[in-house]
Amino acid sequence: MAENNLKAEEANGPSARPALSRLPPYNAGVPAAVARRISGKEEVICLGSNENPYGTSPSVGAALWGLVPSRYSDSTCAALREAISDRLGVAAERIVCGNGSEELIAALCRAYLEPADHVLTVSPCFGLHEIEPMAAGVQVIKVAMTEDLDFDVEGLIAALAKVPKIFFISSPSNPVGQALSGQALSRLADAIQPGTIFVLDEAYAEFVAKGLPDGLAILNHRSDLHWAVLRTFSKAYGLAGLRVGYAITSHPGLARTIRATLTPFNVNAVAQTAAVAALRDTAWMIEATTRLRYDRDILADRIRRLGLRVIPSQANFLFIALPMNAATVAGVLLQKGIVVKPWMETGYTNFIRVTIGTAEQNEHFARELEGAVNLR
Repeated sequence: MAENNLKAEEANGPSARPALSRLPPYNAGVPAAVARRISGKEEVICLGSNENPYGTSPSVGAALWGLVPSRYSDSTCAALREAISDRLGVAAERIVCGNGSEELIAALCRAYLEPADHVLTVSPCFGLHEIEPMAAGVQVIKVAMTEDLDFDVEGLIAALAKVPKIFFISSPSNPVGQALSGQALSRLADAIQPGTIFVLDEAYAEFVAKGLPDGLAILNHRSDLHWAVLRTFSKAYGLAGLRVGYAITSHPGLARTIRATLTPFNVNAVAQTAAVAALRDTAWMIEATTRLRYDRDILADRIRRLGLRVIPSQANFLFIALPMNAATVAGVLLQKGIVVKPWMETGYTNFIRVTIGTAEQNEHFARELEGAVNLR
């Protein structure tokens, strides 16, 4: 009876926008509590969401003492924007903070997209680069990465000639891990036409090896373009649970437009305070990212010795091709208490994305993966 009543309520209620029914689900990582319940193991290894296995800087905990939760947060994120400004040498008025950089992706779509527009991104892509534009009711054009899973720069340049309203691309790529070369990024920037906003998602910028380009540094010289560079405190700084990210924009007007679509207190006081403290402890972040890069390369070699294809990565994860459906393998690993992310995007369902954990966690994963794909 309750189910029938619910159906009646839905049938008689207002209709949701048709665009929402076409949205692909976001491929979220399995939480630790769920992994414990499924595996029956108290100790689980969470390698599905690109979190920092080393936590966060001790200075973060110290900074949170004395915080008064009964007071609203600063709606302008002034202290955080000033800290970012000091670190990057970019005017604070060109910076806007969000409840994770994910909120800023949604804000850009709300601010600029109209039904006749289209958005350009790559495939495979970070899910929200597709989901948020689709939620806004516009078409998403995806240019597949090359057979080697590198960026198809020529294909993207051809697609940019059709003037998408927004061009989303992540570098390093999520989920692949490849980073744009300086030449490739400059060529893409040169192909941007008036009417297109270039959004470079650098969520994993802190993991990129020395010698590879800093996307922000390159775009910062392009005042002729409208662009935004997205970054986050979730990965290198270990603040994933607090949800705090930011956008650096080409012009203050772009930042003001994005901010106009956000709720007044979108970044909570704990997140703002923690992010400022984390940003100031550069030494902790550098030590953590250096260790993760080192362990990433060890794990990549270990997996290749199993005979599996591993895509070169500049992030804190690996994209691994399997000889079978990735969801099946992920399910076997989950029963063992190991969480990885099977990729669900069409054409890539034989890939898993695995976060770099501690050296011990990585070795445990490699051993269980060998058994899961029957390589022993």
